[in-house]
Amino acid sequence: MRHYPSLRVSEEKVNAAGAGIQLARTAYLPRVDVLAQANRATRNNVFGLLLPQGTIPSISGPVLGSNNFGSVWGSAMGALVSWEPFDFGFRQANVDAAAAAKAQSQASLERTRFDVAVAATDSFMTVLAAQEAVRAARAAEERAAVVARMIHTLAEAELRPGADAARADAEVAAARTQAIRAQQAAEVARAGLSRFVGLEPAAIVPYAPRLTRLPPERSVAPLDAAANPAVREQNATIEQLRAQIKALSRSCFPRFALQGAAYARGSGAEVGGGRQGGLNGLVPDTQNYALGFTLTFPLLDRYAARARQGGQEAALRAEEARYRQLTTDLKAQWNAAVASLAGTRLVAANTPVQVRAAQQAVEKATARYQSGLGTIDELAEAQRLLAQSEIDDSLARLGVWRALLSIAAAAGDLQPFLVESSS
Repeated sequence: MRHYPSLRVSEEKVNAAGAGIQLARTAYLPRVDVLAQANRATRNNVFGLLLPQGTIPSISGPVLGSNNFGSVWGSAMGALVSWEPFDFGFRQANVDAAAAAKAQSQASLERTRFDVAVAATDSFMTVLAAQEAVRAARAAEERAAVVARMIHTLAEAELRPGADAARADAEVAAARTQAIRAQQAAEVARAGLSRFVGLEPAAIVPYAPRLTRLPPERSVAPLDAAANPAVREQNATIEQLRAQIKALSRSCFPRFALQGAAYARGSGAEVGGGRQGGLNGLVPDTQNYALGFTLTFPLLDRYAARARQGGQEAALRAEEARYRQLTTDLKAQWNAAVASLAGTRLVAANTPVQVRAAQQAVEKATARYQSGLGTIDELAEAQRLLAQSEIDDSLARLGVWRALLSIAAAAGDLQPFLVESSS
């Protein structure tokens, strides 16, 4: 949890979503605009209309009938305060949508944490399985070396042909190759685990004696899919879409604003057309104020809002279908894990019998070979069977734990598994 980078990504997404809530709440504050301006401009004015635009500066005052480039100073300063006393729930709907986005980000963080925990646990068990395979492979190599020394002794005494000694050497080499491959798999497994624990692979030495023993048999609790972090994340996504749809439905109402303005202007132009000299007009010396109530209603925006709402509703239906698919998949995963647990327990109960039988087979094959009744093929086959039986036995116990991990992953709660495997 401290070392995996994707968790930090999810945590920062939660922080960003929290900032989005604060942003949505600022809509309740009044809007205050302050302006100050000074200019030097001509004063020619004409009758006529201009459509609303933002390119040509406006001019106030009477039409003078002049058309020259004489300019005067002008100045202005003022403030406008605008506030919506009511909004038919539009601002609260946006706050709720932002809160739903944060809840979704939080659910995503919890799901990421859970996925990382499951992946790290599975990687840890992979390392243990690889170590068990290394242990069994080295034991097989040692047994093959012991048998090879015995056969060489018999061959040197001319009690066995030299071909048997060569075959024994080949079996030792094959066992050594198997041990090398097992060690390679263990190193690869450590490299996979290192990305979770923040250590170099060579520094990882897993120790979990509890996982080398069979867990006690317990009844498996029924699956509660709603408790799984992935399902909670999907449910939060659905709630987020519903909140966004509600906000869109509130966006087509009229907007009301209480407004107040106070401003002052100054001009070096005279009403009769003359111009005041010097710096006249640079000081705003003519004041005004205004109080009012404004209603705006963009009539045709409702069609765009309805189209956006239709898109969000389609997305909501898709996420609801994904929710049902997710619960179905989790149920199938849980059923498969339960079935796997039952099968692996039966295997783990049988592998000790397999190991004992393989050990007896090696003992008898060795005795037969020493007495001249058996062949090198029988002895080599018995040795390989014992090596495989020991690997199967060690992995069978870990297989039971892996099945329990799969059940915990489907249930969405890893803590009981971690407690039991660490006790």
